[in-house]
Amino acid sequence: MKIFSPSRRFGGVVLVVVALVSCVTSSSVSAASSTTVTWKVSSLAAGQSKNLSAMVSTNSPGAKTWSKTGSCTLTPSKKPTKLIMGSTGSCVLTLKIATSKSYPAKSSKKTITLITPTTTTTASNKSVNSVTCGADNGVFPDLTKVAGAGSGYELPKVVVTCGSDTLKMTSNGMISFPFVSKTPNGLKSQNFSWTITTKPKIAAQQTAIKTTMGTLAFTVTGIPVYGPMEGPVPAQEAFGDPVFNNLLDTCGGHTGYNADYHYHTIFSVADCSLQETIVGYALDGFPIYSNPQYKWKSGYEKTGNPKTNSWDAYTYKAGASTLDECNGQKQSDGSYRYYVTQAFPYVIGCYAGTAQAQSGAAAQPMSPMGPPAPVSKGSALRANSSEASQSLTPTTFLCNIKEDF
Repeated sequence: MKIFSPSRRFGGVVLVVVALVSCVTSSSVSAASSTTVTWKVSSLAAGQSKNLSAMVSTNSPGAKTWSKTGSCTLTPSKKPTKLIMGSTGSCVLTLKIATSKSYPAKSSKKTITLITPTTTTTASNKSVNSVTCGADNGVFPDLTKVAGAGSGYELPKVVVTCGSDTLKMTSNGMISFPFVSKTPNGLKSQNFSWTITTKPKIAAQQTAIKTTMGTLAFTVTGIPVYGPMEGPVPAQEAFGDPVFNNLLDTCGGHTGYNADYHYHTIFSVADCSLQETIVGYALDGFPIYSNPQYKWKSGYEKTGNPKTNSWDAYTYKAGASTLDECNGQKQSDGSYRYYVTQAFPYVIGCYAGTAQAQSGAAAQPMSPMGPPAPVSKGSALRANSSEASQSLTPTTFLCNIKEDF
């Protein structure tokens, strides 16, 4: 009988097998890491909704099971994907992650506290506590150190009041950067007050803005945003494209007959006190996002001469990489956002939601260009005394309108 010796005749094979076993064992050991869960949200306002996937981060691909106790609702009831915060107290969320591959099962709890709606007040027009509300994150920047429009002009004053359902802004409409005259009109403070919903919904039908001669939105710095069309004066540029006709300053705006500054396009630069995030809100409540490097493209193409009747000079043509007719985009969670674009219509092409009617100066129509509006000493000149100067220090706030950028 002949006895085979593995060490002699199959030694190579044995060595390979041993090496493979060693590799597998080593790999298993390194992959068997612990399952981690990091909670990203700790508080929400009453009625505020949040995708569950956005509330935590985990390194495990294991199946997730959610449950709750307290003042909140998980929807849909089977295999929930969203949390809606209640109005009577805190909510305790429990996430259970099943074993997956080398990741062990894990259970984690988090108490989500209820944010009490806060109303801002002014104290010698100095900054007060920030405010959180709604379903998005909109930062109203600190204007306490801005240069303002220049010597002899009031500084900007903005007050934001946020509740669970509405956002209200009052503003004197003064810019935070040096005023450059681009029209025959002067610049003076206004009395704007806007109220919008913090829970906007996409409407069944879009609302055209082609005949809207006035405010469509406002910036986080308290300045009105108009559409891509001017008024009937001067006649040679009646209803023309103000960008094409070079009627705007380096921030994208100019003053109207009432000496009111407003934007027709928005440049998200620090010199204009705007950053690369949310730059404003449309009157339907949806946020207006900046557009770094103009990644998102307008679907409108110039097919005529926009010197007059701008809307007749552009035609919308949908494309795979273009925004919709309203110059925005529906998000994966069902929300909507407008984008600032380099091309017409620049900010808003139509309303995707339902615009809330405004009143007072905030609802005034665009006035045609004409002789400069009178600027009263009391409304435009800054007092020289230290006490008066202090009373004109601008106010700033933070209002969270949506948390997923």
